[in-house]
Amino acid sequence: MAEWNLGEKDRKGLKKQGESAILVGIIREGQPEAMVKEYLAELEFLAMTAGATTKKIFTQKLKQPHPKTFIGSGKLQEVLEYIENNEEINLVIFDDDLTGKQTGILEEELKVKIVDRSSLILDIFANRAQTAQAKTQVELAQMQYMLPRLRGLWTHLERQRGGIGMRGPGEKEIETDRRIVRDQISFLKKKLAKIDQQNSTRRKNRDQMIRVALVGYTNAGKSTLMNLLSKSDVFAEDKLFATLDTTVRKVVFGRMPFLLSDTVGFIRKLPHHLVESFKSTLDEVKESDLLIHVVDLAHPQFEDHLKTVNATLNDLEAYDKPTLIVFNKIDQYRDRYFDKYLETETQEDLLGELKQRLKNTFEYDNIFVSAITKENIPTLRTEMEKLIRGLYEKRYPYQVKHW
Repeated sequence: MAEWNLGEKDRKGLKKQGESAILVGIIREGQPEAMVKEYLAELEFLAMTAGATTKKIFTQKLKQPHPKTFIGSGKLQEVLEYIENNEEINLVIFDDDLTGKQTGILEEELKVKIVDRSSLILDIFANRAQTAQAKTQVELAQMQYMLPRLRGLWTHLERQRGGIGMRGPGEKEIETDRRIVRDQISFLKKKLAKIDQQNSTRRKNRDQMIRVALVGYTNAGKSTLMNLLSKSDVFAEDKLFATLDTTVRKVVFGRMPFLLSDTVGFIRKLPHHLVESFKSTLDEVKESDLLIHVVDLAHPQFEDHLKTVNATLNDLEAYDKPTLIVFNKIDQYRDRYFDKYLETETQEDLLGELKQRLKNTFEYDNIFVSAITKENIPTLRTEMEKLIRGLYEKRYPYQVKHW
């Protein structure tokens, strides 16, 4: 198994090109197989975003993960045989978190790099972080992820294992590294607190304007919509977590100004320490006056995505804010679910029924748009203008009359 060195910058993450991966997931008792397949499809998208190509997916039904190897011995042998027969495989990605001990044993058995879902997401975040705040948040999350796994990562201690508690200089090295990691976590938290204080001061200076935040599942199209509404050039691409840093733009509809912010996307099974680290970035959501919840309507699991975002907003104490749900990618939805010969009137009737059902289910007004083809974007602007004007009238009743 590879040696791990805390001071070695190149040791973390995936190479950006040329990695061929196997994905592994377990189907727990009472868990629908279709749900696990959806998780693994998302894991494959994460792997692609990080720069790896998925060659094979393995699943196994287990009541609970094996304490040493996560999967059973038979499935482990099956994975090993596949790796031996396909020399290009140099990475195995597990859909759940592994302990340091499990990672060590799996690398020893399979002779390739082992990554779990959390470390994969952390790798993507580390690659995408641009600002000092995002870089600090990612580094903090990485340190918090690493701390409980230090013992499993110290492979040279396996060779000098002694008595009950592995007495000797090796254990002192682990304690030294733990202290280094804890000190670094403390330093990063202080650094982040300072950045948060600066951001808080900046936000207070913008308090006179209504603030609108775009929220949603990752890759729902928030940044593309941001570009359309603000006529700006925010980075957007068809990958997960294209945006990590909150981008704020001043937008004017008619003569009415407001602030529009684009935030980091949410995802299922997002590592807890990552959520904690990025809570300061999401303060933009907490302090906003109106949420525009963007949903990828064409995704087969879009309702689950919507519920995941709502749960996160609830954790952030932002769920009860005025909200408009924007179901994006209506063009892709039609292509996927409607026969091309279906009459336009029938399509509109079906979409009307879907819109009403979604409004009844999630209790918020909604609108169907396409940020790519710009379908219904004028209607979205009109709806947003009406909601923002209503918020201004409550806060500054005399100012609105001048618009």
